[in-house]
Amino acid sequence: MLKVEGRIVGPWTAELDRIWQSLSPSLDGRKLAVDLRGVSYIDHEGREILAEMYRNTGAQFQTDTPLTEYFAQEARSSTLQNASGNGNGNGHRKSNQKGAPK
Repeated sequence: MLKVEGRIVGPWTAELDRIWQSLSPSLDGRKLAVDLRGVSYIDHEGREILAEMYRNTGAQFQTDTPLTEYFAQEARSSTLQNASGNGNGNGHRKSNQKGAPK
Protein backbone atom coordinates (compact mmCIF):
# COMPACT_ATOMS: atom_id res chain seq x y z
CA MET A 1 0.00 0.00 0.00
CA LEU A 2 1.29 3.42 -0.97
CA LYS A 3 -0.15 6.15 1.26
CA VAL A 4 -0.13 9.65 -0.21
CA GLU A 5 -0.98 12.68 1.93
CA GLY A 6 -1.14 16.47 1.76
CA ARG A 7 -0.42 18.64 -1.26
CA ILE A 8 1.47 16.83 -4.01
CA VAL A 9 3.24 19.72 -5.77
CA GLY A 10 6.79 20.65 -6.76
CA PRO A 11 9.34 18.64 -4.77
CA TRP A 12 6.62 16.34 -3.41
CA THR A 13 5.65 15.40 -6.96
CA ALA A 14 9.28 14.52 -7.63
CA GLU A 15 9.31 12.45 -4.42
CA LEU A 16 6.13 10.60 -5.45
CA ASP A 17 7.75 9.82 -8.81
CA ARG A 18 10.96 8.62 -7.11
CA ILE A 19 8.98 6.32 -4.81
CA TRP A 20 6.88 5.02 -7.72
CA GLN A 21 9.95 4.36 -9.90
CA SER A 22 11.67 2.46 -7.07
CA LEU A 23 8.53 0.49 -6.15
CA SER A 24 7.43 -0.43 -9.67
CA PRO A 25 10.02 -3.17 -10.42
CA SER A 26 9.21 -5.04 -7.20
CA LEU A 27 5.48 -5.39 -7.95
CA ASP A 28 5.95 -8.37 -10.33
CA GLY A 29 2.56 -7.87 -11.97
CA ARG A 30 0.70 -7.36 -8.70
CA LYS A 31 -1.80 -4.52 -8.36
CA LEU A 32 -0.68 -1.50 -6.43
CA ALA A 33 -2.99 -0.08 -3.74
CA VAL A 34 -2.75 3.71 -3.43
CA ASP A 35 -4.37 5.45 -0.46
CA LEU A 36 -5.35 8.98 -1.50
CA ARG A 37 -7.54 9.66 1.54
CA GLY A 38 -5.15 12.23 3.03
CA VAL A 39 -4.60 14.18 -0.20
CA SER A 40 -5.73 17.80 -0.45
CA TYR A 41 -4.25 18.69 -3.88
CA ILE A 42 -2.24 17.08 -6.68
CA ASP A 43 -0.65 19.13 -9.45
CA HIS A 44 -0.76 18.09 -13.11
CA GLU A 45 2.53 16.18 -13.01
CA GLY A 46 1.43 14.32 -9.88
CA ARG A 47 -1.80 13.34 -11.61
CA GLU A 48 0.26 12.06 -14.55
CA ILE A 49 2.16 9.84 -12.10
CA LEU A 50 -1.12 8.43 -10.74
CA ALA A 51 -2.26 7.74 -14.32
CA GLU A 52 1.04 5.96 -15.01
CA MET A 53 0.58 3.86 -11.86
CA TYR A 54 -2.87 2.85 -13.06
CA ARG A 55 -1.75 2.11 -16.63
CA ASN A 56 1.19 -0.01 -15.46
CA THR A 57 -0.40 -1.89 -12.54
CA GLY A 58 -4.18 -1.40 -12.62
CA ALA A 59 -3.71 0.37 -9.27
CA GLN A 60 -6.63 0.46 -6.86
CA PHE A 61 -7.19 3.88 -5.32
CA GLN A 62 -8.69 4.39 -1.87
CA THR A 63 -10.60 7.67 -1.65
CA ASP A 64 -12.82 9.42 0.86
CA THR A 65 -13.86 12.75 -0.66
CA PRO A 66 -15.19 13.93 -4.01
CA LEU A 67 -11.77 15.49 -4.68
CA THR A 68 -9.77 12.31 -4.07
CA GLU A 69 -12.34 10.33 -6.09
CA TYR A 70 -11.85 12.84 -8.91
CA PHE A 71 -8.07 12.28 -8.84
CA ALA A 72 -8.60 8.50 -8.88
CA GLN A 73 -11.14 8.62 -11.70
CA GLU A 74 -8.89 10.87 -13.75
CA ALA A 75 -6.01 8.41 -13.31
CA ARG A 76 -8.25 5.47 -14.27
CA SER A 77 -9.37 7.21 -17.44
CA SER A 78 -5.69 7.99 -18.22
CA THR A 79 -6.73 11.22 -19.92
CA LEU A 80 -3.54 12.94 -18.84
CA GLN A 81 -1.09 11.05 -21.03
CA ASN A 82 0.63 13.67 -23.19
CA ALA A 83 -2.13 16.19 -22.39
CA SER A 84 0.37 18.91 -21.59
CA GLY A 85 2.95 17.90 -24.16
CA ASN A 86 5.30 16.80 -21.36
CA GLY A 87 4.88 13.08 -21.96
CA ASN A 88 7.17 11.38 -24.37
CA GLY A 89 5.03 8.31 -25.01
CA ASN A 90 7.15 5.82 -23.10
CA GLY A 91 5.68 6.22 -19.63
CA HIS A 92 8.30 8.69 -18.42
CA ARG A 93 7.60 12.36 -18.06
CA LYS A 94 9.94 15.17 -18.92
CA SER A 95 9.82 18.07 -16.55
CA ASN A 96 9.32 21.53 -17.93
CA GLN A 97 10.41 23.20 -14.70
CA LYS A 98 13.88 24.70 -14.36
CA GLY A 99 16.06 22.73 -11.99
CA ALA A 100 13.61 19.84 -11.68
CA PRO A 101 14.99 16.32 -12.12
CA LYS A 102 14.39 14.69 -15.46
